[in-house]
Amino acid sequence: MSVLVYIENWDGKFKKSTFELLSYGKKIAGDMSVPMFALSLGEVSNDTLDTLKLYGPEKIYSATQGFDHMDNEVFASAISQAAEQVGATMVLFAQNNEGNAIAGRVAARLKAGMVAAVSSLPVSYDPFVIKKKIYTNKVFGHVKVNTNTKVLSLSKNTFEVIENPASSEILTMELSLPAAKTKVTKVDRVTGKLLLTDAELVVSAGRGLKGPENWGMIEELAQVLGAATGCSRPVSDEGWRPHTEHIGQTGKVIAPNLYLAIGISGAIQHVGGISSSKCIVAINKDPDAPIFEVADYGIVGDAFKVIPDLIAALKQG
Repeated sequence: MSVLVYIENWDGKFKKSTFELLSYGKKIAGDMSVPMFALSLGEVSNDTLDTLKLYGPEKIYSATQGFDHMDNEVFASAISQAAEQVGATMVLFAQNNEGNAIAGRVAARLKAGMVAAVSSLPVSYDPFVIKKKIYTNKVFGHVKVNTNTKVLSLSKNTFEVIENPASSEILTMELSLPAAKTKVTKVDRVTGKLLLTDAELVVSAGRGLKGPENWGMIEELAQVLGAATGCSRPVSDEGWRPHTEHIGQTGKVIAPNLYLAIGISGAIQHVGGISSSKCIVAINKDPDAPIFEVADYGIVGDAFKVIPDLIAALKQG
């Protein structure tokens, strides 16, 4: 029995969500009195793999060949084989695009029960019951898993990063991979800009800004705060902002420490993408806007007056 944590890398580097997932896995492994192992797929240097040792895996398994095609079936096959080799009864993923694409496939291969987007430690281990948000994060549900093997994906920014240094051994794992069915011919990456899904602070705006020509103050506020910029779906649909900034159930689902919603009414689809934020601040001139129902703090006022004053105050402070 063991806990296996799949370690996703971005161009050979790890993000905060990696260490959050390892911290979560270490606590579960401790509760179960079993070892935790980490699995890295793709080209990652030993120096970078060494950073995983701070978070307590007993062993770090690495496989580098055959993972340059972004083929979900290849990754699912590799992770399933690794889980069987180490006798994993728990396989953990981050709740993100890759986790969403692979975790279900791994669960099917292992004949495991799966719970996606969990937000806390298990309520109990025997029987295995865990809490997650449901109905667009409006309520919590307790999910019971009856299979011996479980697959979980952890929502971002829901567990504290805890260092637990270990003298982990880095081992090469031999895997038999299927032929990739996809081939990457070109990769376009966003550079010089804070990624929305990685940001701890997000400044977002909606149709209350009236047009793309008014976005300068939003970008200035984000720059002052060191935040990423986002928008509601109507804004991206109108072409005022790129679709990569669209936040909501059909766009980016985020969980920053602070989400600032400016001129956004608060449609249920948008709220579904931001409800895991630690703190939501809304600015809207309509006191009856639905966004105020989910906001921790609200300002009823004209964004064209409030935002310049806020920028000035932040610069002075």
